[in-house]
Amino acid sequence: MSQAFDREWQLGELLDGPLLEQFGANLRPLLASDLAITDAAGHTLWGIAPPGAQRLPLILELEPIGYLLGQASDSGRLTAARNLLQMQLRAEVRFRMASTLHLEAVAEDFESLRREHARLSESEARYKALSEELEERVRKQVAVLEERQQMLYQAEKLASVGQLAAGMAHEINNPLGFVRSNLSTFKKYLEKLGELKIALGTDLAAWKKLDLDFVLEDGVDLLQECTKGLERIARIVADLKSFSNVDRASEEFTDLNDCLQQAAGIVEKQLPAGIDIQLDLLPLPRLICLPGHINQLFFNLIRNAMLAIQDASRPGNIKISSEASEAGIAIRIHDDGIGMQPAQLERAFEPFYTTRPVGAGVGLGLSTARNIVLAHSGRITLDSQPDGGTTVSIFFPAPP
Repeated sequence: MSQAFDREWQLGELLDGPLLEQFGANLRPLLASDLAITDAAGHTLWGIAPPGAQRLPLILELEPIGYLLGQASDSGRLTAARNLLQMQLRAEVRFRMASTLHLEAVAEDFESLRREHARLSESEARYKALSEELEERVRKQVAVLEERQQMLYQAEKLASVGQLAAGMAHEINNPLGFVRSNLSTFKKYLEKLGELKIALGTDLAAWKKLDLDFVLEDGVDLLQECTKGLERIARIVADLKSFSNVDRASEEFTDLNDCLQQAAGIVEKQLPAGIDIQLDLLPLPRLICLPGHINQLFFNLIRNAMLAIQDASRPGNIKISSEASEAGIAIRIHDDGIGMQPAQLERAFEPFYTTRPVGAGVGLGLSTARNIVLAHSGRITLDSQPDGGTTVSIFFPAPP
């Protein structure tokens, strides 16, 4: 409850100077004499007490808070004046109590509104934080979807390459088969020519005239060269089939050194003069992976290294190393080519970002490499200096 209901009022705080002057001016004609108003201690607040004045108490809450001093020919008038003054005091008390209640109600309403505002502000802050969290989740999900879409694109591209390689291998193997058969038959024909020379004995005039000794000797050499060429074509077809992963399951335990050697073998056939590939491969544990994707990863990185050396317009080396530890498998591909500027290094893994001339690249090599590494729970980093070469480090964690 408000303290205004449980306090001792003072006459001086209920009747200020102007109000006392107004009451005194109205009461003096009523009493036809001087009068005075004092507080409970007897201090005069207004007026002049006449000689022999009567003193009537001004009572609030059973206790006098002041006195009215005056004379009147009729004592009833003095009592009436005292009663009027007491009524005014009670009205003042009620007014002040009502005013206090109003102020307290307003203050309570303000405090309630302030608390409600604080609650709403806190709720708004929570909703804002939740909105930002949801936006961040949506952003991450969109990034994951874009990454999955990119990986799906690469998987479809690899599948297309695999189908193309399978068709090419089939079409090339067919003519290889009958060419090998024909060369084998022709070798037997040359052997029969040798037998004919023996059968002719000493009558070799026609033989010598046709220079069949040279034909027989050179024919054998030609057959050997053709056989080597066919073996090389067969080896290229085998590498192409292995690289495209057309004859393997979707996932299998794979020696990454084999993938490195196959990718290096494909790139090696494209190397210009002055660029060499050096392999320093240590024994590795087998890793369960998608061999076709891993081959594509290594092919992109080794080919990028070759192009970086070409851009430097000088001879160079591509050094490929691998090693294993308890934590996993580490692979490094280093070139001493043109290197990258800091701005290029920062954007190297962005899809479709390329430093190559228009038409010379689409900017998916490193982006594809990163997606393949991430899909195998690995990590990939670049270390490059302008005109100081580039090192690509790949790490695949050991299976738990």
